[in-house]
Amino acid sequence: MYSIALNPCNSLMRQEDQFDNLEKHTQSGIDILEKHIKFVKERTEIELNYAKQLRNLSKKYQPKKNSKEEEEYKYTSCKAFLSTLNEMNDYAGQHEVISENMTSQITVELARYIQELKQERKSHFHDGRKAQQHIETCWKQLESSKRRFERDCKEADRAQQYFEKMDADINVTKADVEKARQQAQIRHQMAEDSKADYSSILQKFNHEQHEYYHTHIPNIFQKIQEMEERRIVRIGESMKTYAEVDRQVIPIIGKCLDGIVKAAESIDQKNDSQLVIEAYKSGFEPPGDIEFEDYSQPMKRTVSDNSLSNSRGEGKSELKFGGKSKGKLWPFIKKNKPPPPPPASASPSAVPNGPQSPKQQKEPLSHRFNEFMISKPKIHCFRSLKRGLSLKLGATPEDFSNLPPEQRRKKLQQKVDELNKEIQKEMDQRDAITKMKDVYLKNPQMGDPASLDHKLVEVGHNIEKLRLEAQKFESWLSEVEGRLPARGDQARRQSGMYDAQNPPSVNSCAQDRESPDGSYTEEQSQESEVKVLATDFDDEFDDEEPLPAIGTCKALYTFEGQNEGTISVAEGETLYVIEEDKGDGWTRIRRNEDEEGYVPTSYVEVYLDKNAKGAKTYI
Repeated sequence: MYSIALNPCNSLMRQEDQFDNLEKHTQSGIDILEKHIKFVKERTEIELNYAKQLRNLSKKYQPKKNSKEEEEYKYTSCKAFLSTLNEMNDYAGQHEVISENMTSQITVELARYIQELKQERKSHFHDGRKAQQHIETCWKQLESSKRRFERDCKEADRAQQYFEKMDADINVTKADVEKARQQAQIRHQMAEDSKADYSSILQKFNHEQHEYYHTHIPNIFQKIQEMEERRIVRIGESMKTYAEVDRQVIPIIGKCLDGIVKAAESIDQKNDSQLVIEAYKSGFEPPGDIEFEDYSQPMKRTVSDNSLSNSRGEGKSELKFGGKSKGKLWPFIKKNKPPPPPPASASPSAVPNGPQSPKQQKEPLSHRFNEFMISKPKIHCFRSLKRGLSLKLGATPEDFSNLPPEQRRKKLQQKVDELNKEIQKEMDQRDAITKMKDVYLKNPQMGDPASLDHKLVEVGHNIEKLRLEAQKFESWLSEVEGRLPARGDQARRQSGMYDAQNPPSVNSCAQDRESPDGSYTEEQSQESEVKVLATDFDDEFDDEEPLPAIGTCKALYTFEGQNEGTISVAEGETLYVIEEDKGDGWTRIRRNEDEEGYVPTSYVEVYLDKNAKGAKTYI
């Protein structure tokens, strides 16, 4: 009659299984996050390695400084290739940006989030375990009170039965019956107490169980669900970020590719061909025609300065090609040299290597060719051969006389420019020391002015030494520029006219010869004949057409041109530009037809005319 049936143990076991399932599921979600982080991290390493390999590739094919390979990059095709290498370097930089952004925006953020997620997950499951342990404790108390109540009830029933048995037995004393009755009452009271205690614990357990299943566990499960949903949203956001990081660099990568296309479109084959022409043009005149020698009958050979036999004619020789002579004597004339008196006409017999008498037997062509090779090494192939041998032996002359005229002019001009830059540096240093000396004179406490005198003297000696060196190379440069045939068609025409007017003198002059080092010399016996042309050729160069204007300029400051070759300008004055700054800091300008010269580039503001064309270049 004192029994109760309650068994929620199965429900608690099922609840325990749900916690285990949720724990496994949330752990698998964390594993997916960690796997995604590992994937992104490996992608960043791939991007870094790819960028590094691209940079190494670009660096590998960059031209080496101060090498022959660097000189080739003046051509538009090589410049385009260099631009491609630079664009690939920028392209590699964008892959580095991808790696950096993925690391900062995905890897680092997800790693931090995983730590927070693990702490939150641990807290939720701890609360669940705690609630579960509490309900299990309540259940154990209920079971204990129930067993005690059951035991007391059984003891009370046995005591009641014993009392009734003793009371019905007539052989038992009254004292024993009373004792049995009291014992039965005690057991009944203990059963009532156990019943009350069990009832109270049962009510408490039912309340705790209701709270557990309807409040605590649903709240914990809700928090775990929200945590899991945030994890799912976060991994989706990281995937979007993964795509956006790539998308952000696409415009810049597109610009890099556009730069490569633009560099390819900038290739100008005509300009490259012109640069090759400028780099390798020699300035030599092509040899004249070889004359026909008729062995069938004696005849006079026509005198020509460009013939292989280099023979002399008697009296007036026939003028070929409309009276123009192929021999050019003007490269040997120095400007500003007073003209000597014209020499007396030489008789035919006095002319060396004159024509043979018609009665003499003609030499075979092979003999004359051998004589030419021995005595007249004028043909350009022999000159090139000698230059090649001298270069192989390492004997490069200081005046670059082993080079063709045009190449020699470029080398000399380059040397002059270098010396002028060094002179300018020394002059700047001298000005700086002079200013420092002035400061010391005004403020003796800052230093001794006399201590700078030695430096000033040393700089002055350096400037003088460099100027002498520059004058030496300028003289060689003037000599080469005077010899180059590409000074204008007018000089050729005047040369032809002079030859037509003075055929005996021209024919009596020997052709120019090369010295063993490759420079041009004259034969001593022909010096007087060459001087005849000096005055006329000086006039030819003095009458050169002025350079065309390529733009205008405005003087920013007043400049007093006191040195030779410079021109004075006033602030605000507008003049014509006829030659750009070649890197030496000077610009050539013209005020009118008679006034032109150089001014510092920093003193003027230049406005170039894009449609202007420079002087023609002759090869």
